[in-house]
Amino acid sequence: MDSKATLKYIIPPLDLEKEKTRWEQLYKVFSEPKPDIISTPRKAVWKKNKSTLWYHPAKEKKYQIPVFVVYSLLNKAYLLDIGPGNSVIGGLTERGYDVYLFDWGSPGLEDQDLTLDHYILDYLEPAVKRAIRYSGAKEISILGYCWGGTFSSILTSITDLPIKNLILAATPIDFSIGIVPDKWLEGLQTGQMDFNRFSDAYGTIPHEFLYLMFRMLSPVYGSPMINLVTRAYDEKYVEKWRQMDKWTKDTASFAGATFKQMFNDFFKENKLLKGELMIGGKQVDLSNIKCPLYVFTCSRDTLVLEKQSLPIVELASSKDKTYEVFEGGHVSLALTGVFAEIADQWLNTRSKEIQNTFV
Repeated sequence: MDSKATLKYIIPPLDLEKEKTRWEQLYKVFSEPKPDIISTPRKAVWKKNKSTLWYHPAKEKKYQIPVFVVYSLLNKAYLLDIGPGNSVIGGLTERGYDVYLFDWGSPGLEDQDLTLDHYILDYLEPAVKRAIRYSGAKEISILGYCWGGTFSSILTSITDLPIKNLILAATPIDFSIGIVPDKWLEGLQTGQMDFNRFSDAYGTIPHEFLYLMFRMLSPVYGSPMINLVTRAYDEKYVEKWRQMDKWTKDTASFAGATFKQMFNDFFKENKLLKGELMIGGKQVDLSNIKCPLYVFTCSRDTLVLEKQSLPIVELASSKDKTYEVFEGGHVSLALTGVFAEIADQWLNTRSKEIQNTFV
């Protein structure tokens, strides 16, 4: 092999068309406004303060039992309905489910005294009641993602509402372990790291602080940008990257009282796992969960570890319990459309399929 052939082997020929597309897409990312988020057809059926309950009707209704979806307080719920082809909500409606998406909203300074008790009993529980009443169904399935799964577990263990099925995706239950450095976690557990004064000083935690907190927890800060440059020739990837970039930077603010409660009751004292958490004067005992339960985690999740989710499988009293691990990261399942497929495979036999009668 001569020297020219060797050089060609080591350095492949430049694809000018591919490179042209790459730099055009990069220019688009940095010069154009953030992309619009196109929601699955919906209408608001209940509101309280900053919170909204969105109803997404099934494209062709196939199941009697609707699905109530709960996401985290820490981020915006539109991650689950981020665009056609990638939407968890859209994927479920296309498979025949009526879907209710609960959007917590972003609290203002006037909401600084809202506690987890308020969010569970005055927001989440009434929203589920409204969804049941609006749907005309006798039962409802709840799908909780991330901290939304934690709150869904709490509600299911203390409510009398007719919750038929409970799905928990990437849900933290055990807070004695986590993704933060060991010294940080030790500091939280011993009280050396205290967020009480910080919360009191701000009242409502600004969304900018929460964005920086998530960036600190990311394994490699520059990795999203590296991925963008590497794959900028792929227009579909760039569009998905832009949607994700918008959502990542569009964090919600956080009520100070809830912020303190979560750090003290969960990270410091791990009360949920121990059965010591009190909500509205009721003890949160996860063994009270008796409905069919589906728990799944992601193999490359860097925000909620598998070991944090696993305890709910043993603690719940459900006779019908399923646990699975899927390939992916914390949010990647929500961005690929796979999430809806996973949920449907478990839900479809537990949601009372509508039997059409033809005369």
